[in-house]
Amino acid sequence: MKFTRLRIVGFKTFVEPSEFLIEPGLTGVIGPNGCGKSNLVEALRWVMGESSHKSMRASGMDDVIFSGSGGRAGRSHAEVTLALDNSARTAPAAFNAADLLEVSRRIDRGAGSTYRVNGREVRARDVQLMFADAATGARSPAMVRQGQVAELIAAKPQARRRILEDAAGIGGLHARRHEAELRLRAAEDNLARVEDVLTAITAGVDSLRRQARSAQRYRAIAAEIRRHEALLLLIGHTNARREAMAAQGALAQALDRLAAAQAEQVESATAQGLAAAALPRLREAEGAAAEELQRLTLAAAQLEAQERRSAERLRDLGRRIADLRRDLTREAASRDDARTTLDRLDGEAAALRDADDGRAAREEADALAAAANARLAVAEAALSTAQSTQAEHAARRSALIRAAADERARAGRLAAEQARLAREAAAAGEAESERLAALREAYDEAKEAAESAEEAAVAARDAVAEARDAEARGRPVLAAAEREAARLDTEARTLARLVAPVAETRFPPVLDAVTVAPGYEAALAAALGDDLDAATDPEAPTHWASLPDPGTDPALPTGARPLVECVTGPSALARRLHQVGIVEPGDAPALRGRLHPGQRLVTKRGDLFRWDGLTAAAEAPRPAARRLSERNRLETLHEAAALARSQAETARETHDALQARAQDAAAAELRALDGARLARRTLDGARENLNHAERREAEAAARRAALAEAQGRIAADAEEAAARAEAADEALAALDEPEDLSARLEAARREAEA
Repeated sequence: MKFTRLRIVGFKTFVEPSEFLIEPGLTGVIGPNGCGKSNLVEALRWVMGESSHKSMRASGMDDVIFSGSGGRAGRSHAEVTLALDNSARTAPAAFNAADLLEVSRRIDRGAGSTYRVNGREVRARDVQLMFADAATGARSPAMVRQGQVAELIAAKPQARRRILEDAAGIGGLHARRHEAELRLRAAEDNLARVEDVLTAITAGVDSLRRQARSAQRYRAIAAEIRRHEALLLLIGHTNARREAMAAQGALAQALDRLAAAQAEQVESATAQGLAAAALPRLREAEGAAAEELQRLTLAAAQLEAQERRSAERLRDLGRRIADLRRDLTREAASRDDARTTLDRLDGEAAALRDADDGRAAREEADALAAAANARLAVAEAALSTAQSTQAEHAARRSALIRAAADERARAGRLAAEQARLAREAAAAGEAESERLAALREAYDEAKEAAESAEEAAVAARDAVAEARDAEARGRPVLAAAEREAARLDTEARTLARLVAPVAETRFPPVLDAVTVAPGYEAALAAALGDDLDAATDPEAPTHWASLPDPGTDPALPTGARPLVECVTGPSALARRLHQVGIVEPGDAPALRGRLHPGQRLVTKRGDLFRWDGLTAAAEAPRPAARRLSERNRLETLHEAAALARSQAETARETHDALQARAQDAAAAELRALDGARLARRTLDGARENLNHAERREAEAAARRAALAEAQGRIAADAEEAAARAEAADEALAALDEPEDLSARLEAARREAEA
């Protein structure tokens, strides 16, 4: 073998595909340092099977892949291909069939190396042996590297011997010898294990005999167990039938209970409808109760206002009582002053009586004293009357002023309350009416949508049930079609292997080239017999030769049909087949006497009647007949298998369509159910909103009624307060002026003091 070409892709510095021709003679590689001369030699060693990354000046075998540079991206694989000239046929037997050998090694980053020879994947060991047989290799002395000459000079005898063996071309034999020795040792170990196994088997024969006897007893006991199991199954079947009858009774009872529950459900639905019908009356009663509550609330407010006015009246009366008590105190002081004056006058009178002025003076003094006492009594009476009148007048005036102010304030409050109630009644009535109308419209729309969604869900559920039923009905058809197609394919493949011609036969028999009509296989085998094993190749020792028809062959007897009409095969058989007739079994004895030399009659079942009187009845099918029958059967099987595959494919397509339809129906059902649930939730929400709005409307109606009643009462109270205020003003105007009363009181006091 000679090197002719080296191709490198992605190996170290050879990033682009590079191809080197190695011509006959001496080939040199020159260049400056770092241009890749050593990488070229390492590529040769690498493709020859080098397994050490250290020999490749790398930290790992993946480092031989170009890793990239400043201007080029790295590669993910590297490949080296070495072309060898094998025209001398010196390669190992496994690779010696080609004139040109291409040995390639490819490494993918992180995936390891792959070796190929002429495109066929091989082991690294095969490549190393191939180069070792050629006195070269990755570590052969023929591959001279830097420093190797100094190593050869300092090498030990064993290393020098290896160099001489490689030069002599027997290095590969040593490798093969080492491998053969390893295999022999492995075979010896296997033989030793075989002997151990045989010893163990011999020792286990007695155990197997005992086990055989145990197996016989086991079969007997198993038969007894099966008999008892059959009895148990019969008993179980009887019990199951009894339980089934009981279950049917329970089912009937459950159906009765179901009917009763359905009746109760109908009654509950009726009760619910009646309750729903009674709901408006209850809402009206609730509205009336709310109206009464509003009326009572307003009445309580009025009572509280009256209580406040009464408390104010009590406070006014308390103030009046305090004023009267102060007046009484002042009058008591005046009375004490008058008494003091009287005592003084009495003293003066007594002094006058004791004086020496005489009786006339005393009488005159007594008269003056009496007159003074009379005037004082009159003055005190007038003063007391004036003080009482003034106090009553002041109290009356204060009470009337307060009463008028209270009534005016009450009238103002009632007017403001009446305006507020009017505004609330107007706002509540308008807002609730509009909202209730909108909610009723939304409820009607939600109800229609829910009914439509329920109808769609029911339709989708029916569609799913129908699609699944159709799929369930189509599944056994598909399974049966696939089983039949698989059975026919298996039978056809098995039969094809049986009837396939022997590939190693140099001269195939004529039987492999013959095709016979179905039913005539036995007739052809009886007519030709072992002659069907002869070939048609002229080089075969026994063969059929194609001869021209001389036209002198006698015709078959009338009533015999030529076998050639039922056989298709090589033309060399035509003359023979023309001299073989097919007859019915009953006609053969009569026609046999009219046969010419070389002619013979056969029946479809394989009976043979020859012209020289030889008769062979049909017995077991001949091998040729079986082979021909199997070939015809194979053709029938091929047709049946094709038809079965077509039917299975049609069934598969139908089943797939049904399955897709079922899936679509299921998805549509899910969507319909989701829509129905959403519509029911929307309807429930709309119903709840409507009920809430109706309750609020009833409350608003009751409140409007209460507000109207309250407005009436407030209007009446306002009129009453205005009338009371007017009456208080009139009474206040009818009272005397306070200045006049004060003048009269002051005059009475001066008179009393004088």
